[in-house]
Amino acid sequence: MRYLDDGPVGYYFEEIEVGQTMTTRGRTITEADIVAFGTLTGDLNPMHTDAEYVKTHPMGQRVAHGMLVLSYAVGLLYQLGFMERTVLAFRGLEMKFSLPVVIGDTVRVRLTVLEKKEMKRLGGGIISAEVKILNQQGKTVQSGTMELLMASKPVETPTA
Repeated sequence: MRYLDDGPVGYYFEEIEVGQTMTTRGRTITEADIVAFGTLTGDLNPMHTDAEYVKTHPMGQRVAHGMLVLSYAVGLLYQLGFMERTVLAFRGLEMKFSLPVVIGDTVRVRLTVLEKKEMKRLGGGIISAEVKILNQQGKTVQSGTMELLMASKPVETPTA
């Protein structure tokens, strides 16, 4: 991330390279996170919210909502700064949920740029990236691909 006179700026489409990999910091999932997300979304499934119920469930303990983990992943990616004021649109997402995330797990995200497609009429280009959400043991809990529309680098005008 760079800083200009009017604030931070991420990468423009032209500055992103196929094969480029970025990894976020970690985020530990708490009981409060699960309760707040369940309340906000209305998803009060007992596998997320009822400690007694899940003792008899195959999971054995409360698990974080898959969409909660995915939402945190998007936030963690944004905190890297590469999208700051340069992402124009979140265009698509396909994810597979592989392992449960439980209270106390710490997740981080690894993003690898797979391809780029210039979209001048949209003001930039689309990057497709592999996204892996990893737990504290380095195991993949969710994986998939996302597409982002990134702004083109502004044309610099000569100064007099």
